[in-house]
Amino acid sequence: MKIDFTKMSGAGNDFIVIDNRSGAIALSESDIRRLCARRTGIGADGLMLMEHSAQHDFAMRYFNADGKPSSMCGNGGRCITRFAYLSGIEKTHFSFEANGETYFSEILDSGRVKLKMQPPKAFRDAFEVEGVKSFFIDTGSPHAVVYANDVASLNVLELGRRIRHNREHFPAGTNVNFVELLSENRLRIRTFERGVEDETLACGTGCVAAAVVSYKLGKVHTHHILLTVQSGETIEVELDDALQNVYLIGSADVVFTGTVWV
Repeated sequence: MKIDFTKMSGAGNDFIVIDNRSGAIALSESDIRRLCARRTGIGADGLMLMEHSAQHDFAMRYFNADGKPSSMCGNGGRCITRFAYLSGIEKTHFSFEANGETYFSEILDSGRVKLKMQPPKAFRDAFEVEGVKSFFIDTGSPHAVVYANDVASLNVLELGRRIRHNREHFPAGTNVNFVELLSENRLRIRTFERGVEDETLACGTGCVAAAVVSYKLGKVHTHHILLTVQSGETIEVELDDALQNVYLIGSADVVFTGTVWV
């Protein structure tokens, strides 16, 4: 089967995006794993199918690089919004469904996209895991948040993997974010992602988790938080006092388009 695809990047978080509104494309777990492989495939942190929705502009189906269906991907949601626009849904405000939830997004200037997230839930205050103090919150995906004075010096792969697989605290696994406070409205973040099983250059739901937890703890004092991710780009998070209106803002770029045989 020949499939047209678009390779996209959300602040360094990269995806294979495919228009499947016809419903003709069926990919197996091994197909997705091969396509996402860095050296032998297209290479990506995940794969998304844009599918038909009866109630919304489209439906988003997201798979991690391991080929398994995943929980919400914030940067993926921003990228698939721009993909929808470039695929002929010519509007600036979108609604789409993902994992049984409704999301709203907006095309901004210079290829940026603003995505309204679901309200965060399941906050857990400080607890110790693998010898470090951690916090937890679910922002559409599960996230541990660990603060550090110098995230650049951390072995994110080693410590992130240990925390991600700690079954005592995270029976279903978790994403792990290492966060450094830079100022009252700016954070530096590095993320080990579940399903990718590696550090990624950016993680949207991880940025939301870091911003929300930092706001709840009084570590930042603004409703507009800037996060420098591992790619060097900046992702923005806007939130209100009640944490019921939370937005993720950043780049959603087309890297290249192509055709692949599966």
